[in-house]
Order: sequence, then structure tokens, then C-alpha cells
Amino acid sequence: MWTDVTPGWLPWHPNPSEPAFTAPEGAVDAHCHVFGPAAEFPFAPERKYTPVDAGKEQLFALRDHLGLSRNVIVQATCHGSDNSALVDALRASDGRARGVASVTSDVTRQELERLHAAGVRGVRFNFVKRLVDAAPTDALEIIAAKIAPLGWHVVLYFEAPDLRDLRDFFLSLPVTLVIDHMGRPDVSADPEGPEFSGFLDFVARSGAWVKVSCPERLTRTGPPALDGEQHAYTDVVPFARKVVETFPDRVLWGTDWPHPNLTDHMPDDGLLLDHVPQIAATPEQRRALLVDNPMRLYWPEE
Repeated sequence: MWTDVTPGWLPWHPNPSEPAFTAPEGAVDAHCHVFGPAAEFPFAPERKYTPVDAGKEQLFALRDHLGLSRNVIVQATCHGSDNSALVDALRASDGRARGVASVTSDVTRQELERLHAAGVRGVRFNFVKRLVDAAPTDALEIIAAKIAPLGWHVVLYFEAPDLRDLRDFFLSLPVTLVIDHMGRPDVSADPEGPEFSGFLDFVARSGAWVKVSCPERLTRTGPPALDGEQHAYTDVVPFARKVVETFPDRVLWGTDWPHPNLTDHMPDDGLLLDHVPQIAATPEQRRALLVDNPMRLYWPEE
């Protein structure tokens, strides 16, 4: 563990439960991270937070404990544009992980090809105002043009109220879009209301993929995925179900392990997997969400 962590930081759950839900064979955790270990992969000086260590060994152990087969590891902002920890994890995965990197606008073709060889298939851009100093539109425009020939996609992290101002810019990008955490909707609002309907319209127009992940981050009323709770985050369920039903072939799911920047509680990852049948009601929806869709996006050659 790193000793100089952000005050109040919640470490990942040390003993996740055995899931009651058995994931279909080949299931993918399509959104997770590695942090360090900092002694080997130092955190970026410009980071907004300092987490506890959460390395590849712990991530792969969780994958196996949950009965999953593969991971999509997303570069964490605490590592900035140094993708060393990500690449190390990908190379150690025996082909069972793909990556989403963070790069700067001056990235070279040679570096992109090195990342591609390691298993990177996309780049992530963070538009959440509390986590970035400025909206990175200029850099994203340049980088999108560079990654398009590789067939990579852009992962977008933004909050629901900001989509209105970013929508046209996102629609102009020449690459596939993947949206983190359903665009962070206000789950106290009506899922049939104008804000979420506008989000769904954007997804339809853009052809974007959507991660129905992080109910623990979106919830207002819970209950949390702790102490055996099998009906956690009930306020998030209508939103996630709406996305799964509307875009069954473009939805993804992930644990978000090790759950950065949570302040209320640290969920039990076994219970997070048990949440999947609440949002994907049929076996066909669950197989698409956990197996078919992430394989098509990240392992199309298989």
C-alpha cells in the first residue's frame, strides 16, 4: 500500500463475496483500473488524488474470484499519460486483457503502435470538471485523427449536465465513442425525463457504446452493495435497464475496481456482479452485455 494516500480514501474491498449470479462463460469486466504499485509505477505529479496500491495481481485475482474471463483495463488519471502500469498489466495477462490508454496530442505513430501491440484499443478523455483543469477538446480532436487509422475508439467520461455543450463536438469526432457510466445521470430524476432522453438520443445519433457501470457512484438512495444485499442501488436500475433494452448490442459492464474517489462506501465486488441480473433481465441480454459486446469491441479477431 502507498502511505501518502488522499485523506479519506476508501481502499478496495478486501474480501468480496462469492457471487450468487454465475456469469456466462467468457464474461468480460470491461471497465477496471490498476494503481501502481507506486514503488514500481509512480503516480503522476499532476494527479488530483493519490490512491492505495491496486496492482495487476489483485485485479486478476478478483477476475478469477468473480468467475470472469477477461478485463478491459482503463488508464487511471492518477497515472496521467504514463501508461507503464497499464502496459505491464496487459503484457502479464496472456491476452486476457485489453487496454484504454491516456495519451497527449504530441503522441507519435510509433508510440501508438507500441501501445497497440501491447493490447491497447482506445484512449480515454475525462471531461468531469472536478478531475480536469480544462475540457480537453483541442487535444481530443488531434488524437482522434491519429488513432482512427488503428481502429481505436475514444472513451468519454462526462457528467450529464455537460453533454449539452459537448454534444456537437463529440458527434464531429471520426472514431467510435464509448461512454463511461451512462454519462452520469441524475438518478433522482425521471428516467423518461428530458435529460436522460436527451442522452439516449445522443447515443442513438452517435452510435456510441455505453457502460452500464458504477451504480455505487450514481446512487442517491442505495441500498449499497454490502452485507449480502441482492437488490442494491434500486434508484439506478431503471436507467441502466433503459440503456440495456434500447441498445442491447452496444452496452458494456465493468466493476470499476478498485473504485477510485468513492467517499460514501466501498462496494462488495461480488454483490456488484449480482447486480447485473437487475439491469439485464434476460439471459440473452446478459450474454450480450458480458460476453458478445465486449468481445466484438475489444477482441474482434476472435
